[in-house]
Amino acid sequence: MSAERPFWETTDLADMTPDQWEALCDGCARCCLHKLQDQASGRVYLTMVACRLLDREICRCRDYRRRTERVPECLVLSVATLPRADWLPETCAYRRLLAGEHLSWWHPLVSGDRETVHQAGVSVRGLALSEEDVHPGDWFRLILDEAAPPPKRPLI
Repeated sequence: MSAERPFWETTDLADMTPDQWEALCDGCARCCLHKLQDQASGRVYLTMVACRLLDREICRCRDYRRRTERVPECLVLSVATLPRADWLPETCAYRRLLAGEHLSWWHPLVSGDRETVHQAGVSVRGLALSEEDVHPGDWFRLILDEAAPPPKRPLI
């Protein structure tokens, strides 16, 4: 008798229900970091500066339902916007599934624990600074090194 495969392995992103789509979010909160774009190259850089609505301890929006009203530039990630959001980290579940890859071992849907994204060092917990505490002119000093390799499965 074989176990039923999880929805993210059997359902295309475009066919997911709103609840399935939201469940794909691993809670890393990297999409809640402010971005800077190099005008010459067009490259987008993530900074350590987080949206003022981000709860930096649990890595969730404090007002998710009204976030676009309160922060008009907030990205609403969808199947339509996903291909243009190439600044999302390689670890992002939406990006991985779009590319035909599997979810990482630390993803809460795989691990069954919302803390594994933090334990694996993927989330912005302990890293992000609130935009309320950093002058916008200093954001360029807080660009993240996205060249760092993704976390490996722990040996324990």
